Amino acid sequence: STNAYDPDALQDFCVADKSHGTKLNGFPCKETSNITSSDFFFAGISKPAVINSTSGSAVTGANVEKIPGLNTLSVSLARIDYAPGGLNPPHTHPRATEVVYVLEGELEVGFITTANKLFSKTIKIGEVFVFPRGLVHFQKNNGKSLASVLAAFNSQLPGTVSVAAALFAAEPALPEDVLTKTFQVGTKMVDKIKQRLAPKK
Repeated sequence: STNAYDPDALQDFCVADKSHGTKLNGFPCKETSNITSSDFFFAGISKPAVINSTSGSAVTGANVEKIPGLNTLSVSLARIDYAPGGLNPPHTHPRATEVVYVLEGELEVGFITTANKLFSKTIKIGEVFVFPRGLVHFQKNNGKSLASVLAAFNSQLPGTVSVAAALFAAEPALPEDVLTKTFQVGTKMVDKIKQRLAPKK
């Protein structure tokens, strides 16, 4: 069997030195003399994000990229804000289980197992839902007002793979016949989806 989660820490902390040129699984440790309280602080999830995406949601991560002190601690957070009707499209986190806690509004949430079974529920303020590591999941605001959740992960950098973007916006592109055969559609439909998902320039 293989393990794909953060290894246990071997010291009190290992603040990420992201300027270091060495590449490894995680980040090298900053010199202790250069560590400050700011390495363990981030205010970025205290307020709602500006929602300007086509899906109507915005994710603000609070992971090791924003909080260097999370390096080797196997934990991170994110705030997700949703416009009315907003969707956090189907995606996976290859390195973490996710737990969401509803701060505001009401959401339809769900995940799909490897046997293609959907587990979904409507959750409200103060309620929690769990998405097992690596499984495709989504959240949708079916309400007429803003909604938001606080998400917790058991990884310093859980990673996100958007199902649609991975298939239709990969660089280099997946072969067109793979997509047409997978979705049983013609090349015109595949091209139309690719144009919609292409990064805005």
